[in-house]
Amino acid sequence: MAIVVVTGTGTEVGKTVATAAVAAASLAQGLSVAVLKPAQTGVSGGAPGDAAEVARLAGEVTAAELARYPEPLAPATAALRAGLETVGPEEIAEAAAKLAAVHDVVLIEGAGGLLVRYDAQGSTLADAAALLRARVLLVAPAGLGTLNVTALTAQALQAHKLSCLGVIIGSWRAEPELAERCNLADLPEAAGAPLLGALPEAAGALSPETFRVAAPDWLAPQLGGTWDAAAFARAYAPAPFAAVAADA
Repeated sequence: MAIVVVTGTGTEVGKTVATAAVAAASLAQGLSVAVLKPAQTGVSGGAPGDAAEVARLAGEVTAAELARYPEPLAPATAALRAGLETVGPEEIAEAAAKLAAVHDVVLIEGAGGLLVRYDAQGSTLADAAALLRARVLLVAPAGLGTLNVTALTAQALQAHKLSCLGVIIGSWRAEPELAERCNLADLPEAAGAPLLGALPEAAGALSPETFRVAAPDWLAPQLGGTWDAAAFARAYAPAPFAAVAADA
């Protein structure tokens, strides 16, 4: 996978847990992994951030941050209010390249969605991904309203000439509603990319030991896992969507 940018359709969609799952699956394959959080917001002092949470869940990964801002805002706004320096796409790309030189896999976890601003020039995670020529992994919710923001993110990726590796459902309930089940077929169409996994609800609350063993079961082979999209669709998607989802 080399360098992969992990973004979401918005905040609180499961990016950190998805990043941890991909990291855990990669580690299980014997690969070395680094996780880069360019801008950690909403965390101050020495409190653990998202990169540290990935390391806690996944295991022996190199966790790195470039900037940290105390307020839970877009990085550019959080930096301005805190009177701190912003982090731009060139810095992100340089840090990722250095990590890639000594790791098999580098996962860059963004803040919020793809077009959240990182600096006063309006630079975004998409600009950093373009500099790195990295593929993008999109984390999306399963329920009602996800198709629009997924399609908009896909259009933004296309506008930046970026390739979407696939979509991960950030939280899949044990008893999904009809919209969630239908979206197993609709999400890949909205994204223009395959569905590459579904993380069970509250996966991040599992013990690290349980998480590491289970993570490959949540991810498709493209991400180092054993998850079968067709079998998952047959189990959950309602007719006639099950066949469509299985072929996506």
